[in-house]
Amino acid sequence: MMNVPFFIAKRIAFSGGHNPARIIIRIANVAVALSMAVMISATALIAGFKSEISKKIFEFWGHLHVSNAQSYTFEPMPVSMDQPFYPSLADLKTIPPAFFEYSGTVAPGKVYGGVKHIQVYALKPGIIRTKTEIEGIILKGIGADFDWSNLQPYLLEGRPIAFNDSAPSREVLISRQTADRLQVGVGDKFVVHFVKDRDQLKRLFQICGIYKTGLEEYDRKFALCDIRQIQPLLDWDSTQVAGFEIWIDDLRDLKRYNAYVDEEIVGDTLVSVSIRDKFPALFQWLELQDYNEYVILGLMLAVALMNMITALLVLVLERSTMIGILKALGGRDGQVRQIFLYHALVITLTGMFWGNLLGLGFCYLQDTFHFIKLNEADYYLAYAPVKIQWWVVLGLNVGTVLLTMLFLQLPSLVISRISPLRAIRFQ
Repeated sequence: MMNVPFFIAKRIAFSGGHNPARIIIRIANVAVALSMAVMISATALIAGFKSEISKKIFEFWGHLHVSNAQSYTFEPMPVSMDQPFYPSLADLKTIPPAFFEYSGTVAPGKVYGGVKHIQVYALKPGIIRTKTEIEGIILKGIGADFDWSNLQPYLLEGRPIAFNDSAPSREVLISRQTADRLQVGVGDKFVVHFVKDRDQLKRLFQICGIYKTGLEEYDRKFALCDIRQIQPLLDWDSTQVAGFEIWIDDLRDLKRYNAYVDEEIVGDTLVSVSIRDKFPALFQWLELQDYNEYVILGLMLAVALMNMITALLVLVLERSTMIGILKALGGRDGQVRQIFLYHALVITLTGMFWGNLLGLGFCYLQDTFHFIKLNEADYYLAYAPVKIQWWVVLGLNVGTVLLTMLFLQLPSLVISRISPLRAIRFQ
């Protein structure tokens, strides 16, 4: 059986003509298209921004830190490397379901991956002295278990530290920012001064590489060296470290793995802290971007809805005679309303098609050519990154259609107030 309202709506929507209502329809199409394009672009840019910043933090520091429960400074209490979980924790692929039954720390749920890597570290503050410059620095000692794949994307010059079994390496990896301030490059040497028991100790290092993460707070303060250079300065033996850095496969498992490692793996003398808890201010700043996203989506939806309501009212006024004739022929108010709602749906879908094309096209161009630049000192990124989440794009499209048709129900009620006799007589 033919759907009469849909048939009439299709004939009206695709009929020719240059009446004034066509201008309003074009404006509504453009408004919906621009709103959809802005919503897709905004969600992709904000998702990309949050993803890239989080990625940089996690690649430099790991997802979880295991250290002595009584450590509160950059010179922490030592932790023995001879732990039952090191390095075997890297083989953990899931969390036993039984853990969630008696642990009230986190709610049970799906685990998306396992532990990817574990490595040791130690920290020691010092002062770099060259022939012309002095610079404060925190040396982060790393071992042969360090996963260089995390830092490789940010290595601008040189190479990673070369470890050997015979003696501690004197090579050091510094940031681009530190290298520029000290006016040094790969192959240059400098002396780092340390304070130990009120005595001043000196260590000579040679630059083997220069990195740049874009995170100014880290690039300004940290340099990487052999952990065996740090241990004697802290009066530790070769088996003692400041703690362990742990990487997991999926960020969605962060809270669950942190609770599991803390309660079941490391014991009472050690504590596991997630990087989110260790640097809460930075992650709170990232979460604030969600509010910007909600405001943009709300404004764009409001623009699209207002234009569609205006277009529908204009269509009703323009077709008032047709409405009167249809009612005189026995058409019910509900059927006549469907004609105009179908017509509005065609306008909305047309605008959404072009909006998706514009939004996704913009994301592709930005991802390819990076034409939107950022101040890296302020935003930690040199350009605006893009991350298209297809389920978000689908949700925006479905949500826009549903909200538009829902809000158009009210203005469409004006059709029931049109009298067939007056409409025909007016004509």
